[in-house]
Amino acid sequence: MTKLNHKTRRADLAQMQADPLDVLVIGGGITGAGISLDAQTRGLKTGLIEMQDFAAGTSSRSTKLVHGGLRYLKQLAVHEVAEVGSERAIVYENAPHVTTPVWMMLPFYKNGTFGKATTALGLDVYDHLAQVKKNERKFMLNANQALIREPYLKAKGLLGAGVYVEYRTDDARLVIEVIKKAHAKGALVANYVKATELTYNVAGQVDGVVFVDQITGDSGVIHARRVINAAGPWVDTIRKLDGSDAGKHLHLTKGVHLVVDSAKFPLHNAVFFDTPFKDKRMMFAIPRAGKTYFGTTDTTWTKDPKEPTIDARDVTYILDAVNGMFDITPLTFDDVESAWAGVRPLIQEAGKSPSEISRKDEIFHSESGLYSIAGGKLTGYRKMAEKIMDKVAKDIATADSSYRYQPTQTKHLPLAGGDPLGSDGFKVYAYSAIGRGVAAGLTKAQAKVVVAHYGTNADAVFDFVKQAASADTTLSPLDYGQLHYGLENELVLRPIDFLLRRSGELLFDYAHMQAITPAVIAEMRRYFNWSEATTLAMTSEVSAQVKLRQNFKDKINDVI
Repeated sequence: MTKLNHKTRRADLAQMQADPLDVLVIGGGITGAGISLDAQTRGLKTGLIEMQDFAAGTSSRSTKLVHGGLRYLKQLAVHEVAEVGSERAIVYENAPHVTTPVWMMLPFYKNGTFGKATTALGLDVYDHLAQVKKNERKFMLNANQALIREPYLKAKGLLGAGVYVEYRTDDARLVIEVIKKAHAKGALVANYVKATELTYNVAGQVDGVVFVDQITGDSGVIHARRVINAAGPWVDTIRKLDGSDAGKHLHLTKGVHLVVDSAKFPLHNAVFFDTPFKDKRMMFAIPRAGKTYFGTTDTTWTKDPKEPTIDARDVTYILDAVNGMFDITPLTFDDVESAWAGVRPLIQEAGKSPSEISRKDEIFHSESGLYSIAGGKLTGYRKMAEKIMDKVAKDIATADSSYRYQPTQTKHLPLAGGDPLGSDGFKVYAYSAIGRGVAAGLTKAQAKVVVAHYGTNADAVFDFVKQAASADTTLSPLDYGQLHYGLENELVLRPIDFLLRRSGELLFDYAHMQAITPAVIAEMRRYFNWSEATTLAMTSEVSAQVKLRQNFKDKINDVI
């Protein structure tokens, strides 16, 4: 197993400065991660820098679905639906541990947006465009059948439902698995490294960046033959550094999701449903590990994209939609255990509302040679990387005859944790790995969680679990094992990296996250030999992230 920790980060950053790269990628979300893997596997020496933690922006704040964009058929975005729809199966086969097929219900109601005919036709078109497997194609239910399948649907006005397959994922873990694979293939990677300037050669062509290490405060220069700006909501910020931000710009829209305990919202199925509002938006409600999460909003965001706020209006909008659609005791602010907000970096389209703007991706190539890519969806990350690297690789091959152009190598390349290849092979591995987890001292349920979370790297986690017995820690063996695996193999540098993005506990196991936070911080203090001041800063960072997801409860009176 290739290590990915603070030591490899320091070595990678030093190597990036010592030897010019072929490709430098700015941005460690899913788009930048995918590009770094694609570039490295085409035989190009690649580096990736991210100013925050990997996936700290949009790529850990999605609806956590690898889905084909059924709702975009309403915009007649046929090409986009076909492209990302066909990518779902590829993502699943390459990373079956973080991608799970789930049956999604699409109920239709009297006077609703969809009827029986339009639902059946839309799902048929979707199945065709997305090249859905025969055993995953849609089927239709009448009203009684729909209520038997999902008793918590509102019965009044229900005419029936379509049922089709989508793929639930852990978006932040998908990103880290891509990055781990890129690093194993030879890519140099570093989180918490901010590009502050672009550098240029005598011909006026971009040839690198000036950076500041956000951990140490050190600065340096990285040179590369080609620089790719995949900074998500900050794409225009990098373009502005280049003076090439004329023309099309990003339009940022905010999406909010809420999490409640399944006892409060005991959904049996994932549901894609109409909202009763004038904006005609649709929402998802998805059960996951004893919780149900749902959303999202879609409103223009013009402030700092780093931490979009969640206000009482956002929460009221979502709760009203859910309470109007499902036959449950109405959910209130107090029922919300956690929440997240992220911004979508969409390509501006004049005269269109946030929900109407296409989710298509677009590539910009400036006169100075800077490549930028924006837009797109989580599901299409691999294809987006392929498209931009086709251009970049041909560009490099044209300029340098010593490099022979290679097409993408990622279509059938398992991600970290995805070996052996494919979903069927993973099932075989999982069966035996769970037994090894129990032998390491976990319960069967805990071992299943580890296998589902880390895939074929579960055995490395089990090794750390065994070490817990002789460690001076108050963490449970499971928490100890996961934390130390993250420290050694997933570039966890701050407690919030582990508590939020590597484990997802801040979102989906809030009570447990609160209980273990002091011990996690204490363990990391020993590991990194932090000072008292650094320890306090890390504690404050976790508190701030918790507050961001709870603060709306103090603002109920703000609702108009």
